[in-house]
Amino acid sequence: MDKSLLLFFLLLIILPLSLAEIKTLKITSDSRPMILFEKFGFTHTGHVTITISSVSYTSTLPNPSPNLLGFFLLSEESLLRVLLEAQQTPNFCVLSSTYIRFLFTFQSLGQDNSFNQSYPVPSPNEYSLFFANCAPETLVSMSVHTEIFNLDGTLRDYLPAGQTQLPFLYFSFFIAYIGFFAIWVYVCYHNKLSIHRIHLLMGVLIIMKALNLICAAEDKHYVKVTGTPHGWDVLFYIFQFIRGVLLFTVIILIGTGWSFLKPFLQEREKRVLMIVIPLQVLANIASVVIGETGPFIKDWMTWNQVFLLIDIICCCAIIFPIVWSIRSLRETSKTDGKAARNLAKLTLFRQFYIVVVGYLYFTRIVVFALKTIAAYKYQWVSSAAEECASLAFYVFIFYMFRPVEKNKYFVIDDEEEEAAQAVLQDDEFEL
Repeated sequence: MDKSLLLFFLLLIILPLSLAEIKTLKITSDSRPMILFEKFGFTHTGHVTITISSVSYTSTLPNPSPNLLGFFLLSEESLLRVLLEAQQTPNFCVLSSTYIRFLFTFQSLGQDNSFNQSYPVPSPNEYSLFFANCAPETLVSMSVHTEIFNLDGTLRDYLPAGQTQLPFLYFSFFIAYIGFFAIWVYVCYHNKLSIHRIHLLMGVLIIMKALNLICAAEDKHYVKVTGTPHGWDVLFYIFQFIRGVLLFTVIILIGTGWSFLKPFLQEREKRVLMIVIPLQVLANIASVVIGETGPFIKDWMTWNQVFLLIDIICCCAIIFPIVWSIRSLRETSKTDGKAARNLAKLTLFRQFYIVVVGYLYFTRIVVFALKTIAAYKYQWVSSAAEECASLAFYVFIFYMFRPVEKNKYFVIDDEEEEAAQAVLQDDEFEL
């Protein structure tokens, strides 16, 4: 087994996949030595049903053996053993490993080049379903239909053991955001004279987040009970796209002080928006490809890398307007004679900067770490942590920039003005 195949094993096993549903796909003239189809958390009632048809394979070498082409399950616990076995065995074929759960090879195909079989998985664990091609220089074509599920009594549960709680989890957060929106409407209504355009945009953001969550709940529910999302995945991606664009836009606009400190955007701030919004479009396209296809397509890893790169660029880009606002406030505070008010604004935007950076760090780094290290039965914990962090972020930001008639940041007396002037003279804050 060559180094590229070893790297393939390591990368795909650690990826937190959520592709557990009924899938039908077609593979055409594929020479990859390993194809990952699903990664699923099984209970003691787990089952795998595989149907393949229209099978054909060609090779530049004479008479490739059908026993070198087949399907198997592999747990993460057995991965290192298989890799060690591969390094120690010349001409190693993973289908012959004693550490895999072997399913079948093309030797079992019927006369019509098709095969259909259901396999129980009595040992609870997280397994990955692979197709292995150990025949050198062999191209494989086939149609593959997979159904992977756990039995809950007599009912099939098509969500992995660690994700079966997600429909309830997403619905609970949907209720929380509906309540959040009602409170936001109440606050805006009772402070009509202090409302800015940014507050209306923030209200739209809450609604888009709530709609995204209810669609996620319905999507996971239908996958759980039927194996297919019944169109809810389309609505989920639509509202995820709108919510993603709005979130980054609101952060940038608040960071620039638009509507809150000034009614206009400078050219450099407009350029940030013109960069971030198209990148969010591309990021959502990558998200759809990742979510609706799977690692069995050849470019799946590339789309993952594209999504990760774009997300990093967007996260970095939205920090710049906040830094610009902090620097502008610090410079202005020394010249306009309103030291206390500017110090209050400066404090506010410093807090905003810290919260945004903390939110981005937690949802990009900590959540990914939870997905990677958590036991397969507790994969839902990472989703819960991400939604809790998002809700806390929304609540804190909306509270900081809420419309109020007597904002504590702008009700200043003479003593506070003098104290603030002294503070600003000694302020050496640098980002």
